[in-house]
Amino acid sequence: MKLLHYLALALPVLLAACTASPSFTTAPAAGSKAPAAATARDSVTGTVTCRNRMALPPTAVVRVVLQDVALQDVAATVIDSVTIRPNGRQVPFAFVLHYNPAGIGAGSMYTVQARITDGGRLLYLHDEAYPVVTGNHPNRVDIVVRPVQ
Repeated sequence: MKLLHYLALALPVLLAACTASPSFTTAPAAGSKAPAAATARDSVTGTVTCRNRMALPPTAVVRVVLQDVALQDVAATVIDSVTIRPNGRQVPFAFVLHYNPAGIGAGSMYTVQARITDGGRLLYLHDEAYPVVTGNHPNRVDIVVRPVQ
């Protein structure tokens, strides 16, 4: 039941995230001093795979999102996202999502979600939660996506 709740909350966020670009921080210019909090970064890594033996179309797009899902009646906050364009390559697809450790709340819950689309049509979606970062959860996840019927 919790999984359905997470998916119901996550779908609008994922759709909105499709238009967002991945967040990147740039290195400070030579001679300038950036605050430590602005440059401190950690990451969540992993792979996206599927178990069926059907090849993905060459125009498929993989979208992976790190988000804060602690608040139940509010859309999840996207921390970072990455778009992978396989161009004919097949699973697994490796990803790296970045976050600022100073912005992580110990009582918050963070998850990674993945989906595969082609021409705006949803092909694959994860069907279980992948918690990361806090609460003794790992910073590495291997996400299995399933075909959408």
